Amino acid sequence: MEATKGNNLKLYPPQEDYIAFDNEEDYAEKGRAWGLFAKTPKSQFWYKGATSQHQVSIKGYQEYGNMSVLIVEFEDGRETSIHPAYLKEMQSGTFGKETAVVEAEDAESGESSVAPSAYADAVEGGDGDKPVKAAKAQKKPKEKKEKLELPIDKVKFTAKVKEFTTKPNPFSDRDDEVLLFEEVAIVGENPLAIGDAWCGYSNTLKGFGLEVGNVITFEGKVVDKKFNKEILYKVNNPSKLVVQ
Repeated sequence: MEATKGNNLKLYPPQEDYIAFDNEEDYAEKGRAWGLFAKTPKSQFWYKGATSQHQVSIKGYQEYGNMSVLIVEFEDGRETSIHPAYLKEMQSGTFGKETAVVEAEDAESGESSVAPSAYADAVEGGDGDKPVKAAKAQKKPKEKKEKLELPIDKVKFTAKVKEFTTKPNPFSDRDDEVLLFEEVAIVGENPLAIGDAWCGYSNTLKGFGLEVGNVITFEGKVVDKKFNKEILYKVNNPSKLVVQ
């Protein structure tokens, strides 16, 4: 991966298309998962060099196996790849001070002054070089799930309880409890396979004492509202629930 130099910064422009965020909720969810902020999403971050620092914004990300790599954009439009943990380190007030002497020596020898991103280190021969290269070589284009034409009215469903989990709530100190379903299907005159779906785990649902693996029938409305990139649909107001 070829690096570019400028303003004492060594940059690694993305060499292929990167994944843009679906919306603000998607950005907030991934930013929390990367540890870049806790509740309130940040739109600007510091990108620091030995003698300078610049504000950047996150434009998207790339995935290599289990590793995510951020694509950040400077105010002048330049872009670079960087590992989320490395960007997080840059937000510290003490970042770079311990390596300033080493970077100055590198500058005198005509080399770049900024430590490379974890992404560049992996791709260009750092530890873990082989697994990352192999994951990149074997990576297949993601197949985008086709959107379903959902009914507007309340319908009857069958589903299997998949998992009990939580979802961050930016307006509360507590996460929302969530119930995940699999093998969700609309039954009746116009049957439709939904696949995975989710809903809020209300006190009413808790009263049924549901367990993972339970097959249930219920009535409700299904809407296009994703829980994550795999679970795209939400069930609203489930009622008349029966555990089979």
